[in-house]
Amino acid sequence: MEQDRKIRVAITHGDTNGVGYELIFKIFEDPAMLELCTPIIYGSPKVAAYHRKALNIEAPFSIIASAEEAKAGRLNLLTTFDEEIKVELGQPSDEAVDAARKALKRAMVDVQQGKADVLVMAPDTLPDFLSREPEVLRLRIAGDMRVALVTNVLAIKDVPEAITKQKVVDKTKILHTALRRDLRISNPRIAVLALNPPTDNEESPWGDEEKEVIIPVIEELEQMGIQAFGPYAAETFFGQGSYQKFDAILAMYYDQGMAPLKTIACDDAVSLATGMPFVCTSTETGVCFGIAGKGCADESALRRAVYLAIDVFRNRQDYDEPLANPLPKLYKEKRDDSEKVRFAVPKAKEQPKDE
Repeated sequence: MEQDRKIRVAITHGDTNGVGYELIFKIFEDPAMLELCTPIIYGSPKVAAYHRKALNIEAPFSIIASAEEAKAGRLNLLTTFDEEIKVELGQPSDEAVDAARKALKRAMVDVQQGKADVLVMAPDTLPDFLSREPEVLRLRIAGDMRVALVTNVLAIKDVPEAITKQKVVDKTKILHTALRRDLRISNPRIAVLALNPPTDNEESPWGDEEKEVIIPVIEELEQMGIQAFGPYAAETFFGQGSYQKFDAILAMYYDQGMAPLKTIACDDAVSLATGMPFVCTSTETGVCFGIAGKGCADESALRRAVYLAIDVFRNRQDYDEPLANPLPKLYKEKRDDSEKVRFAVPKAKEQPKDE
């Protein structure tokens, strides 16, 4: 990327019956956002104009045929389909899903080809394609709280079988790399949650998944130089505020990680798809059909998703640059086990019993 060119942010319009265009228009009403980046909306000029009229807001945009035509200082709209589409604000439809899919497909191709620098996804109802890729891990972020999941949206009965040593190791390694490379945390501390609550058995308080998978994995990660701690019972971990002591949390299943995050952060959470060759962020808010077209949608989460994408893009550049021509190591680093002692889980006999 040329040094004098602003970062090009590809933004998909999301579900055409939802709040995507409203959020985008509100974000770029602020001239400071156009100083920060060059936005490229992937969508439809006709649909954008419909939303603009329905919302009764000033939202000028320039129609372009390719990302190369995008100009700094203005809101660029790249046409991703020419077909007529009926907009029914607040109503789910197959047409709206198809429009979101076409926008996302075109944006991903352009980012992968370097025509845009980062991808930001406005809310849609598409299936979570990212979760199907084993090398991709979605890191949800709200303030200083960061949560990743070992399994995605599974029925509770299917979760135990899905918790394997290899999967926990792989997810933790991706998370560790993301914290260092994407967020520039030099020596991240990762809390690993237990799948089962501890029992009253002082000699063996944990279930099979903890004893056979999670605890051995934490020990293996330590040998790799990854600061992973646990397992922690979710109830006391979040209830006592222990999450504030860690850089990220690895939860075993969706509700275990997402319920506390959304309770604590409300609708402010954003998502970073780590492990991908390009930067991709989104909001954790839904399409908000109930308020679509009413002009009251809160754009702050999508704005944070744009900020996050830009920060991660710059962080990766800074992180990767010295690795391209590394200096030879002239000394052996001394291992520091103080963190392991500080965040160690009490031994079985020290585990407090439930009242």
